[in-house]
Amino acid sequence: MAATALGVIFCNIHEENVPELVRRRTIASIPFGGRYRVIDFQLSNMVNSGITTVGLMTNNNYRSLIDHIGSGKDWDLARKDGGIILLPPFSDKHDKLYTTRLEALNSLSGFLGRRSEKYVVLCDGDVLAKFNISEILAAHEKKKADITLVTHCGEIERASEIMLINADENDRVTEVKYTPHVKKGEVGNYYAGVMVLNRQFLLNIVEDSAVHGFTSFETDILIKQLSSLKIYRYDFKGYFASMTSMAAYYKHNMRLLEKSVRDELFGGRDMYTKVRDSAPSKYGAEATVKNSLISDGCEIEGVVENSILFRGVKVAKGAVVRNSIIMQDNVIGAGASLSCVITDKNVVITDRRQLSGCEEIPFFIQKGTML
Repeated sequence: MAATALGVIFCNIHEENVPELVRRRTIASIPFGGRYRVIDFQLSNMVNSGITTVGLMTNNNYRSLIDHIGSGKDWDLARKDGGIILLPPFSDKHDKLYTTRLEALNSLSGFLGRRSEKYVVLCDGDVLAKFNISEILAAHEKKKADITLVTHCGEIERASEIMLINADENDRVTEVKYTPHVKKGEVGNYYAGVMVLNRQFLLNIVEDSAVHGFTSFETDILIKQLSSLKIYRYDFKGYFASMTSMAAYYKHNMRLLEKSVRDELFGGRDMYTKVRDSAPSKYGAEATVKNSLISDGCEIEGVVENSILFRGVKVAKGAVVRNSIIMQDNVIGAGASLSCVITDKNVVITDRRQLSGCEEIPFFIQKGTML
């Protein structure tokens, strides 16, 4: 089934939620979990379901994304036909950067028109979940749907730009509320960042939208045309997370310290990422490490507890790192103390510095900073 589908990932979507992390990268290329990037989850979902053509929709800051993806060989997507295709932020018809999902789809019309696959799987680049896209495609075809929206019932972490979905007993969507007035923490059935459409149907609605001057896929297509289109939901019941805020980024990284979460996200089907040949981590005689994820190439002589260390981190003797996320090639000086801290790449914390945040407002340090 998935062999008849192509994938498209929106790599810059919802970046206003984590502005600190996307100043020099797309939201899809945010580092996560010690050795991964956020895009690895959606790419792996597609590859594991047999999709071999994936377009990456970008509009700015995509240098780090290109560096991470490369030719696509680490996902078996280095192919003569299809594979990874970097889609420019401009369409064939104009040179204006897109600002909405519908404008982005309009710029894809040339790419979609040249493909032959029957279905298109549209994915948001800020989602962390292990979807079985083959099952979603099978449900889409069985119901002869125009659009299938993947939904998840859970706690709402974002109080804005959320799409709540109600459906009948046959999973046909009966109501779509876009950016409703909801309180953070409420439980609801919301759009989980994946939808399936017939390729020709998508081309038709994009062309029709351009003619009528529509700008919003959510309001002009899903809401206004709900009664005339066959829109169904696919209820995803597994572990789901998205980058809705810095607090959410911190929370979902920290949840990887729970075995049940690790098993669900990384157990079963493979999770692919860029392969680096690094030396194993080295632990000093007085090093103490508890309940932490330590990537390869680290050198630890101090204390690390309840934390995630990316590749190449150095923790000097006497340093204490607790409840923190330390990205690649950081140096934590002797006697320094960190609690609820997120450091971007190539940060140097000098000796005896004391830095602390909290779970809701983690202390963040920009890439390349020396403190």
